Amino acid sequence: MRKETLDVLIVDDQPGVRYLLDILIREFGHRVHTAENGLVAIEKVRQIHPDVIFMDVRMPLMDGLEALRRIRRIAPDTIVIIMTAYISEQTKEQALKNGALCCMSKPFDIEKVKALIQDLTWNQKQNYFWGESYVI
Repeated sequence: MRKETLDVLIVDDQPGVRYLLDILIREFGHRVHTAENGLVAIEKVRQIHPDVIFMDVRMPLMDGLEALRRIRRIAPDTIVIIMTAYISEQTKEQALKNGALCCMSKPFDIEKVKALIQDLTWNQKQNYFWGESYVI
């Protein structure tokens, strides 16, 4: 099923990251919602049922991997993209094991983020490979 306009939730404790992704995502005509930590993200998921979540790993109150595990219980079909400046094999494995579509390395490549957003608009459930890993 193709959906032209997505509801996208950006979860990051850094306002600058939320702002940049907000601008990029709105360029494609999608609705953007934000949260500053995993606890707020879970409440937003219950309220708005987003199609896509961009979620940081390291945040206060609840980290992104724990939030991902909890979100999977209430919104199993929501696409989750994990963002982190500290990508490790362990983080990547945990994210994918718990249902993340991919991991996005920070600072991120804006053109790759735009390509991912465009692809999500048309093919919401494909696997995204850049090189040989699930890391963008």
